[in-house]
Parts: sequence; C-alpha cells; structure tokens
Amino acid sequence: MSRIGRMQITVPEGVTVTIGENNHVKVKGPKGEIERSLHNLMSIEQEGNLISVKRPNDEKPTKALHGLTRTLLNNMVVGVTEGFSKELNINGVGYKAVKQGKQLVLNLGYSHQIFFQEPENITFEVPQTDKIIVKGIDKQQVGQLASEIRSKRPPEPYLGKGVKYANEVIRRKTGKAGK
Repeated sequence: MSRIGRMQITVPEGVTVTIGENNHVKVKGPKGEIERSLHNLMSIEQEGNLISVKRPNDEKPTKALHGLTRTLLNNMVVGVTEGFSKELNINGVGYKAVKQGKQLVLNLGYSHQIFFQEPENITFEVPQTDKIIVKGIDKQQVGQLASEIRSKRPPEPYLGKGVKYANEVIRRKTGKAGK
C-alpha cells in the first residue's frame, strides 16, 4: 500500500466535506470553499471526522492515483483552514513591486510595467517593495501564480538580479577571469 495513500485525513471542526457522485468533493471552511472532481477509480469514505481513500486493485496506475488522490483531498482541507502562501523576493536596482487595488504592478527593468490581476480566492501582499506574498486556499493556484510572476524575470546567475522564491538558492557564477 502507498504510505501516503493509506494515511487518514482528519477533518477539523468548522470544516464540512461533502463527497458527491463520481468523487466530486466540496470542502467548506472558515477561509472559503473548494470544489474538485477526483479520479473515480478511488473510493473515498468518510467516517465521522476521518476520511480515508481506498484503491480497488494493485495495478500501477491505481497505485499512482492512490497517494495523489489523498494528497489533493488533504490539500483542500488544509487550504480552507490555514491557507497556502508563497513568498517571492525581488533583487535588482530599480526592480520593485507595488499593489494598486486588486492589481500587482511590477517594475522589472523592462520598458513597461507588468500587471497581475488578483484572481478569485487569491490575494497579493507587498510588505516591502522587494517582497511579494501570494496567498490563497488552493495550493495549485498559488504555486502557479507565483511561478508566473517569477517567470517574468527569473534570477540570473551572475548578479542574482530577478524574481526568486524566498527559499530558493541561486547558484552564482564568477564573471570573466582576468588574464
């Protein structure tokens, strides 16, 4: 059995999980509501405040889906209770981020500014001009949006200029060697 797949998910108080037809799951909590259709090969069972995911057989595709289904379900429960966040740092002279209403405005050394609109269930925080925090209840959406922001100016290896994740380590290269 999958180590991750066989672990049970504990649903905290204040969170309601409804499992519909074809594994259509709705999770509602204090931070919001998430809906997702999970693969219908897996059987999701709820007993009180515990949820378990079972697989029908030991074939390779179902083994792969077992842990994935449990993790997606757990991320939904964690998202509506605690939420997820990604922190980005901006390095470079004149590079900065500003939040204007529900829009993130980036100056990243181009001749134009780059705009990001806040999607539903996701918020931007800009505590300093060189720091961006993307927060939301859907882990996949938060990671995708943070990745799109980073892709506008990825960090370069010589000076380290660009947008990077807070925990990312940039491998630095030395410049041209002297004679």
